[in-house]
Amino acid sequence: MLSASESVALATLGLNACVVSTLDDLEDQLPKANLVVIRLAGSVDLLCEVQSLIKNRGLDIPVICRVERKSLEIVVAAMQQGARFVLDVDEWSALQWQAAMKKPVVKGLQSTPPSPVSQRAPSPRSVVYVDQASRNLLALAQKVAQANVTVLLEGPTGSGKEVLARVLHESSPCATGPFVGLNCAAMPELMIEDMLFGHEKGAFTGALKEHKGLFEQAQGGTLFLDEITEMPIHLQAKLLRVLQERSLMRLGGERLIALDVRVIAATNKNLREAIAQREFREDLYFRLSTFKLRVPTLQERSGDILPLVARLLARHASEGKAYRVSAQAQGLLLAYPWPGNVRELENVMLRAMVLCPDHMISPEHLMFDDAAPAASLVRAQPAQAVNVPQDFVEVDLSTLIPTSEQAQAPTLERGLHAGVKNSEQRLIQAALEATRTRNDAARKLGISPRTLRYKLAKLKGSAPELATSFEG
Repeated sequence: MLSASESVALATLGLNACVVSTLDDLEDQLPKANLVVIRLAGSVDLLCEVQSLIKNRGLDIPVICRVERKSLEIVVAAMQQGARFVLDVDEWSALQWQAAMKKPVVKGLQSTPPSPVSQRAPSPRSVVYVDQASRNLLALAQKVAQANVTVLLEGPTGSGKEVLARVLHESSPCATGPFVGLNCAAMPELMIEDMLFGHEKGAFTGALKEHKGLFEQAQGGTLFLDEITEMPIHLQAKLLRVLQERSLMRLGGERLIALDVRVIAATNKNLREAIAQREFREDLYFRLSTFKLRVPTLQERSGDILPLVARLLARHASEGKAYRVSAQAQGLLLAYPWPGNVRELENVMLRAMVLCPDHMISPEHLMFDDAAPAASLVRAQPAQAVNVPQDFVEVDLSTLIPTSEQAQAPTLERGLHAGVKNSEQRLIQAALEATRTRNDAARKLGISPRTLRYKLAKLKGSAPELATSFEG
C-alpha cells in the first residue's frame, strides 16, 4: 500500500496513483495504467498473477516490485520473472529520480542494453539457470557482483562464461555502465596493447588521432577479458600494473589516466599448469583471481538441457513455426554427454531444425558431433541406443521457454526440475534393465561409469524407492 507521502511524490511527477487491493480491481484499472507497482513478501506469486493479467489483456505495462532488502531470494526471483525494476521498500526516492531523469535506477538486480562502445555481441537476453548447480552458481554470482573485486571465470569451451560475465555486470552497481569485451586469442599480438590501453596522436606511424583503449571505453562499467591465457607474456606485466595502480598511460602518452573499471577474466585452461609452463604470470593470476567462479559443464547441469533446447528452438524458429521434440529425442538429449557444452547443443538443434520436415524433432534428426563417443551409436539406432521405454513422458518444450527475457521463472523451474529428474530415472532404469553390468549401462547411456555412479548416488538420496532397483 502506498503511503500518503508516496502518493504526493508521484503526483509531483505527473503520475496519478490508484491504489487497489484485489486482482479484480487491478484488472479494471489496467487499461488506464502506465505502470504497476506491487509489494512482494515471501514469494513472487503475486508478480506472476499480475503479469498474467497484463498479458491476457494484450497490454505492455512495466511492473515494479518493492521488496525488503533482506529478501535477496525474492529480489533475484522477481528479476528472473521479468520485473522491470526491483526497489527496496524504503527507497522510493530512487523511483522518483528515475522518473524525473528518464534514466533506469535499480536497487538489486538490473538488466541494461549493451553499450554502443562494446566490442562484443549484444547482451544475451536469455539466461537459463534451472539446474540446482546453475542456481547455486547464480546466487553466488549475485553476491560477488555487489563487491568491487576482480573475478576469474573458469570453465570449458562453450559452457557460457561470457553469459555469466554479463550476469555479474548486470547485477553490479556499475550495471548502467558499458560492458566491453576482448577475446585475447582473436587479436594479433601487436594489436592487443593498443586495443587495451589506447594511444596518443603521433605515438607511431599511422596514429593520426588519439585512440581510447578498451579500459577507457569501459569506464564506469565492466571489461571482460576472454581467453586471458592467450595474452602475450610481456603484456601480462603491463596488465598487472594497471590492475594494481587502477590507472594507465596510453602509448606515447605522458599522463596517467585514472580508471573506474571492473575486470572479469575468463579461461578454459588450467592456469596452474600454464604458470608451471611459464606461459602465465603467477602474480597476475593472484591479482585476477580475487574471486573464482567455475562454470560447470552442461553434463554437470543436465536440468538446463531441455530449457536451453526450448530457448534455442524459439530463438531460431521462423515466425509462426513452433517446434516440438519427441519423447525419445528428449531422452537422447538428456543422456548425451555434451563435450562441446551449450555451443554443441545449439549446433545439434540447428541441424535438427534443418532436417525436420514437420517441426517434430525425432531421434533421427539429432546429429551429434563425430568427436563425441556416443555419436555413431545414437545415429545408428537412436531409439534403442538408450532403450527408452515406450511410456516415456513427453514434455511439450514450448511450455519450458522462460516467460522472462532474463531467466526461468522459479515456479516453472521447480516443475521442470522434477520432470527432468523423472526422465533421467526412467532412462537409467531402462538402461540397467537392458544390460548385465553398470559399465554396459553407462556405455548405452553415452556417459562414463563414474557419472552413472554419481547419478545413482543422487537417486538414493532423492528417490530411494526408485534407487533400490538400481543396486547390485
